[in-house]
Amino acid sequence: MRIRALVLSAAAVVLAFTGCSPDAVAPRETSIDVDTPALREQKTQIGVETCEPGPGAAGSNDLPELTLPCLGGGPDVDLSTLTGPVLINVWQSACAPCREEMPVLQQFDQRYGDQVPVIGIDTADTYPGAALGLMELTGATYPSIADPTGALFEQADLPLAAAYPQFVLLDADGRMVGPPKAGGITEMSQVVDYVEQGLGTRL
Repeated sequence: MRIRALVLSAAAVVLAFTGCSPDAVAPRETSIDVDTPALREQKTQIGVETCEPGPGAAGSNDLPELTLPCLGGGPDVDLSTLTGPVLINVWQSACAPCREEMPVLQQFDQRYGDQVPVIGIDTADTYPGAALGLMELTGATYPSIADPTGALFEQADLPLAAAYPQFVLLDADGRMVGPPKAGGITEMSQVVDYVEQGLGTRL
């Protein structure tokens, strides 16, 4: 998919509290292709799962009606059609804390993904090849959606902080559990506690 829009320069990524801030400089116009034969081959070699469109109707959850492509090829996903419970991780390839927590998220997804799957959203990232490279480095194979224009940060009904990484948790009714949570986790127990407290259940 060829996307022409305003994007945030990856070179402008700076540290902000637990992660990296995408709003340090003014956006620039560019064209980013997140679905090329080379990216598809890279994704296949890594073993990253493909994205799946949500089974719900548009607007059936608390997420914005925003359709984004799958990183490295695959079906587009309208975020507002996803059903919960689901743990969404907002990340970027240039984010150091993301590098630390992605292996933990992979462990969580392997153990609890049948109850609460993990979905990544690679946001405001101008280098999809580097994003897949980070997934390979960290062993992350859960599906990841691509948001190269940083559109996620422009959604008024999704109060994301200007930083990476972040979590968005949806319950079984598609309701967002509290505001987005800053990431930077280092142990799976932290993810389990966050999910169990948010959903009011035991995994």
